[in-house]
Amino acid sequence: MDTVDAMTVTTRRTGTHADMLRADGTAVRVLVVDDEASLAELLSMALRYEGWQVRSAGDGAAALRSAREFRPDAVILDVMLPDVDGLSLLGSIRRELPDVPVLFLTAKDAVEDRIAGLTAGGDDYVTKPFSLEEVVARLRGLIRRSGAAQTRSESLLAVGDLTLDEDSHEVTRGGDSIHLTATEFELLRYLMRNPRRVLSKAQILDRVWSYDFGGQANVVELYISYLRRKIDAGRSPMIHTRRGAGYLIKPGE
Repeated sequence: MDTVDAMTVTTRRTGTHADMLRADGTAVRVLVVDDEASLAELLSMALRYEGWQVRSAGDGAAALRSAREFRPDAVILDVMLPDVDGLSLLGSIRRELPDVPVLFLTAKDAVEDRIAGLTAGGDDYVTKPFSLEEVVARLRGLIRRSGAAQTRSESLLAVGDLTLDEDSHEVTRGGDSIHLTATEFELLRYLMRNPRRVLSKAQILDRVWSYDFGGQANVVELYISYLRRKIDAGRSPMIHTRRGAGYLIKPGE
């Protein structure tokens, strides 16, 4: 198989939150099946930058288990695997997930190989070397056409199963509506615009309250506690404290 060095590596960060969501408001799920660990990790990293959930598998058996458990919205499938032919594996995956779109990934570039992949039921075909941007763009098209997810409004922020509409000020988690005060809303919006990023108390004070509270920096702790009661109560925690550094929000485990 080609090494990762042979691949045209072109990455880009598309924003701080996912712009495609499943019908239930959660992130798009993609299964990456490739026995070259470094390449699978590069692909997974590019997809996570899109705000998508990603699992990877290095052989057919692991791929089939992941398909059953993870229920992906799309699959990137290498034709050459150590234990099974990717074309044969596609049939097994389709028995579990009849409508899941599959993007074949292979070093083979002969026309007959492309035809074989598409005839076997693949939805698209990318040959190495390739750009990560091209893979992401093709996956977007496949997922959108399958109806598994839709491009969200630019006003909607999403982190895991938590969504915030900047226009309507509606907030939901797992489909449940959450009522926030104006200040709680602004604090949550700032956190969600910067997922997985640690924000200091000073940064939060400046952005949410727009001036220095001086000795009243504990107002941040207070409002973080308010948000936790509403966002995390009875659920997997999303708002986390990094002692001595600040706070961050990330999808629940």
